[in-house]
Amino acid sequence: MKPFELIKVTNTKTALSHKKEQVQYIAGGTNLVDLMKKNIHLPDTLLDINDALIRHIDKKDNRIFIGAMVRNTEIATDKTVLKELPLLSKAVLAGASPQIRNMASTGGNILQRTRCPYFYDITTSCNKRIPGSGCSAYEGENRMSAVIGYSKDCVAVHPSDLCVAFVALDAQVHVIDTDHKKSIIPFQDFHRLPGNDPHLDNNLPEHALISFIEIPENPFARNCAYIKIRDRASYAFALVSVAAALHMQGDRIIDARLASGGVAHKPWRWLEAEEFLRGKNASDLVFSQAADIIVGDLHPLAHNGFKSNMLKGAVETALVQCLVV
Repeated sequence: MKPFELIKVTNTKTALSHKKEQVQYIAGGTNLVDLMKKNIHLPDTLLDINDALIRHIDKKDNRIFIGAMVRNTEIATDKTVLKELPLLSKAVLAGASPQIRNMASTGGNILQRTRCPYFYDITTSCNKRIPGSGCSAYEGENRMSAVIGYSKDCVAVHPSDLCVAFVALDAQVHVIDTDHKKSIIPFQDFHRLPGNDPHLDNNLPEHALISFIEIPENPFARNCAYIKIRDRASYAFALVSVAAALHMQGDRIIDARLASGGVAHKPWRWLEAEEFLRGKNASDLVFSQAADIIVGDLHPLAHNGFKSNMLKGAVETALVQCLVV
């Protein structure tokens, strides 16, 4: 690993004053340290921001605020989250190991980089690692790769489970930039599709900080589910995942949320299927039709066509589980 300087900062003003190119923020380090060991990220300086940002969960005006330094375990076990946003807890518990959840921060989870094997193998071409070098996965081993929203320049998928739940619940990302200006980015717009510049994972301004995540009041606490299909029962990234939530009035679906991981460069929201479900009576047939709408949009690569049937089954299962209360 390349030698580096570690600086501990205690406020955002100090953190944002470091604008050098080879400066990286570090919180739990569950992703960044791996990238440094693999010589993918080579920072001269690490800024420890654990004491500079919010590390608590608050409820105010029927909205829930999760600080950027809140650990994933804290999200999974927080009483307010369990009561009002159980989908977040379900998603967190589907990911990683207890040890990693104890260290991983909310902000870091959102900003984690892809686990595409070609990204981690510095002997191969990867546009995310070296822009313009090519995408080895496009015509290579792409079993884990995207089935929607990709380009010839990148077929990598976003690895987070928590982010799938965030996008389903219309979360918002609160940001502080280097001029100390505060702004809000809708979670659905935070992560980017690869296009011609897949090295840009998201729309966070350079060297800016995520301060907290805001989730509006919603009616989905009672009927929600998170399904994750992976190669082994735990400690593995999703082949496909589904966050589903329904607002029910008797058997009638008043509103619906559907999002997926393991399918695209960003957590993917299935808006057309949500619209189809609204106003319908819940049934296996209706759930199957919604899943058909979703898989109809997919464009699998050479080695991941199996994801279509897998995703259809995961969507149907998640929607059925929403009704089990």
